Amino acid sequence: QVQLVESGGGLVQAGGSLRLSCAASGGTLSNYAMGWFRQAPGKERELVAATNWMGTITPYADSVKGRFTIFRDNTKNTVYLQMNSLRPEDTAVYYCAAGSLNNYYVWGQGTQVTVST
Repeated sequence: QVQLVESGGGLVQAGGSLRLSCAASGGTLSNYAMGWFRQAPGKERELVAATNWMGTITPYADSVKGRFTIFRDNTKNTVYLQMNSLRPEDTAVYYCAAGSLNNYYVWGQGTQVTVST
């Protein structure tokens, strides 16, 4: 089964940018829809952005539209989340997941993103 490893998290000032990566091993990401989720302390996990296997369907949470971009490079077996104009409320653990657009069943371990004021 495919395994996912996120990277690229860290500490950034408000207004800054980060790019998260989700690399797959043990399988081919092009077989899956991919999603980026986040969970802040005391809050439920929420879907931030997703992409179908071709990258032609990319829904976003309203809170990140116009600031975040999800894209995938199936030749590198990697999915990315470009995050611009970061806000303190974007602080969370970010997870990537693989599956279908309605059901994700393979999860990474998460990467912390902290946005300071």
